[in-house]
Amino acid sequence: MKKGKKYLEAAKLVDKATLYDVDQAMELIKKTATAKFDETIEAHIRTGCDGRHAEQQIRGAVVLPHGTGKTVRVLVFAKGDKLTEAENAGADFVGGEELIPKIQNDGWFDFDVVVATPDMMGVVGRLGRVLGPKGLMPNPKAGTVTMDVAKAVEEIKAGKIEYRLDKSNIIHVPIGKASFEEAKLADNFHALMDAIIKAKPSSLKGQYLKSVTLTATMGPGVKLNVNKLVG
Repeated sequence: MKKGKKYLEAAKLVDKATLYDVDQAMELIKKTATAKFDETIEAHIRTGCDGRHAEQQIRGAVVLPHGTGKTVRVLVFAKGDKLTEAENAGADFVGGEELIPKIQNDGWFDFDVVVATPDMMGVVGRLGRVLGPKGLMPNPKAGTVTMDVAKAVEEIKAGKIEYRLDKSNIIHVPIGKASFEEAKLADNFHALMDAIIKAKPSSLKGQYLKSVTLTATMGPGVKLNVNKLVG
């Protein structure tokens, strides 16, 4: 794939042979974000886990202290008082069984996160085939299957993000926008890394974090010094 002129200019700022400290990386990543829109800054964390083994499947959630800079639309599956709780907490969409055909048949996906009360998981389970591949299926480990729907919605709106291994055993997560101050990006990144380091599977032999790379949406990767992150 041919890279654009802006990308090539930005890539000159990054020394591929260098493993950067967090502060250096944040300064660099902001310089490489030269698109006309407010680029998302993402962390890509390559692990030594083998996701084929259930005990090495990493999945969880963390509230980023400064949020992601993105407006997140939340859909809550609940009934009774819990619908009102979710609405009052700021959920964008609330409902129950009546939403199934809208999603399944009409292809409605105007939401970014799905929260469900445990008693609704039988209903939501019928959407597994469509929600699963999009990474939208509620999960207790991510705090999206809960009776405390108000807390779940508030945390998601405040900047809670989910992290999980992909098929290549890499975790991809947003940590903010290029318009954020370097210190805020660093705060968010440290909050994420603390959570991921704590999530290390006890059964894992060998190196846990193989590499950590930061990128802006349209920019080159900036590799971090993993040894300094693990301490």
